[in-house]
Amino acid sequence: MADAAEEAKQKEALNGQLKEYIAEWRKTREKEEEELKKLKEKQAAKRKEIRAEQEKKLNQAKKEEEEKLRKEENEKKAKEAEEKKKRLEEAEAKRQEMLESQKASKEGAGGGKKSGGGAPNDARREMTKTKEQLEEEKKIALSIRIKPLELEALDSDEIKAKAEELFKIIVQLETDKYDYEQRRVTQDYELNELKERQKAQLRQKALKKGLDPEAFSGKYPPPIRMYSKYERRTDTRTYDDRKKLYEGGWEVIRAESLDAIWKEKYEEWSKRPSKRLPKRFRSRGPGEEGLETQKPLEGVRRRR
Repeated sequence: MADAAEEAKQKEALNGQLKEYIAEWRKTREKEEEELKKLKEKQAAKRKEIRAEQEKKLNQAKKEEEEKLRKEENEKKAKEAEEKKKRLEEAEAKRQEMLESQKASKEGAGGGKKSGGGAPNDARREMTKTKEQLEEEKKIALSIRIKPLELEALDSDEIKAKAEELFKIIVQLETDKYDYEQRRVTQDYELNELKERQKAQLRQKALKKGLDPEAFSGKYPPPIRMYSKYERRTDTRTYDDRKKLYEGGWEVIRAESLDAIWKEKYEEWSKRPSKRLPKRFRSRGPGEEGLETQKPLEGVRRRR
């Protein structure tokens, strides 16, 4: 009994030690897990900081590249605008010189008209431009023609003279505008009159050919009917006949019908039976001429 009690006590002591060891091991394991967790969080935070710094650097480099490209594009646009402005200034200077020369030639006696050879090419080039290009060129041209007024350096008399000069320019521009508007009205009237004359001529031409009056003056050419307009039976004429009908008109059809009738009559006349002529009116051969001419004169007496 004593041995059993001692063994039981030893077992209990061992179980207690084991429990203590297990509890200590669990505590150390929990501490290690907490430390590992903290270390992982530190590493993740460090990685986030590194990634954020890298993204910041990439964004900065991308922004610098975009800024560089934008700057180059703006410089290119500014250079093109400067070149275009220079070209327009040269063209404006040439235009002013041409206007001055035209005014001088008009004022002078016997001034001949100058032929503008480059006008069609310029008009064709203007037709191919877009609205944006035209607006940009318009702005540049206005900036060239409309020069800013420097009123600070002028006194009252100079400002008054400048105002009078501008008023005269405005009056001249308004008169030119009115003249151009009146010219446009007269040109529109003349164009409408010519169109009406052309329509009248086309109506007369259609009536001569036996067509509808609006056949040639309409939007589309006159149709060739493939069937009769007033009957249900189909037209037996060929396409060539119908085409000739609309091409030539009634005169051609009448001439063709008369020609056909004449040919039929001529064929009938040529097929008729030929009657035997009298002997004296018949045509004689070369051997019968002497005999036949002498026979009727044998029994004829001459009377004096």
